Amino acid sequence: MQRRFPNKVLPYLLVSPSIVVVIIFLVIPTIQSLYMSFFRVSPFGDRLIFVKLYNFTKLFKSTDYVHSLLITLVFAAAVVALGITIGLLISVVLNQRLKGLNYYRTLFIWTYAISPAVAGTIWALMFDPSSGPIVYIIKTLFNVKLNWMMNGNLALVIVIIAASWKMLGYNIIFFLAGLQTIPEELLEAASIDGASSVRKFFKITLPLLSPTTFFLLIMNMLYAFFQVFGLIDIMTKGGPGNATEVLVYKLYRDGFINLDTGFASAQSVVLFVFVAILTALQFKYAERRVFYG
Repeated sequence: MQRRFPNKVLPYLLVSPSIVVVIIFLVIPTIQSLYMSFFRVSPFGDRLIFVKLYNFTKLFKSTDYVHSLLITLVFAAAVVALGITIGLLISVVLNQRLKGLNYYRTLFIWTYAISPAVAGTIWALMFDPSSGPIVYIIKTLFNVKLNWMMNGNLALVIVIIAASWKMLGYNIIFFLAGLQTIPEELLEAASIDGASSVRKFFKITLPLLSPTTFFLLIMNMLYAFFQVFGLIDIMTKGGPGNATEVLVYKLYRDGFINLDTGFASAQSVVLFVFVAILTALQFKYAERRVFYG
C-alpha cells in the first residue's frame, strides 16, 4: 500500500478552494473589523479618524451594551440547556425499536433544514397576538391573552423557545448517532442485574454520550451567540424596547442602522474574544467530565 502521495503539489491544490473561502469570508473580515475598531468612520465610509481605544471604552461604559450582554447570556444559557435536554429526551424515544419511528425521526430532523428567517416567520405566526393558534389555545384553556409584542420578558421566552426548536434537529441527529453506538450488551447486562431504565440511562447511556454532549454544548453555544440574527430580526427586531436585543443584533443595529461602523467593529471584536474565552473555559473544565471510553 502506497503511504505517500505521488504528487506533492496536488494535495495543496485540492484543499486550496477551501482555504481561499476561509481567507475571503473569515480571515479578511476579521482583520478588517479589528482595524476599523480603532477608527471613527463617517456614515458614507469615505473618512476615517483614528480614535485609539475610544470605541472600546465607549462600549464598556454603555448601559445599553451591558444590558444586551446580560440578555445574551440569559438567552444563550436557556437555548443551550433547553435544546440539549429536549433533544436528548426525544432522541432516547426515537431510538426505540418501534414501528413507524423512522418517519418521526425524519420529521424532527427537518427543523434544522429550515432557515432562521423561515423559523422566525413560523413562530411569529403561531404566536401572533390576534390570530396565532397557540395564543388562541392558551386563551381558550386558561382565559389568558398573550400579547408578547408588548411584554419584554414574554418576548424573550418565546424567542428562546423558537431558537431552541430551530436547533432541535441538529441535536437529535448527533444524539441518535451516539445512542446507536452504545453496545447493547451493556444495557442487557444491566437489565439482568436488575437496573431500572432510569438507572441505566444515568449510569450507562449518559456517561457514554458525554463526548457527543460536550460537542453539542459548544455548537449550541456558538449558535446562540452568532446564528440567531435572522430569527430575532423576523420575530421581534430586538424589541419590545431592547428586551431581545442580543449582542449580534445590537452589532447589526449600530453598524447598519445607526451607521456607527467603528463602534460596531469594536463590538464584533469583543464578541469574538468573549466567545473564544468562554469556549476555552468549557474545554478546560467541562471536558474533564467527558468519558471517551
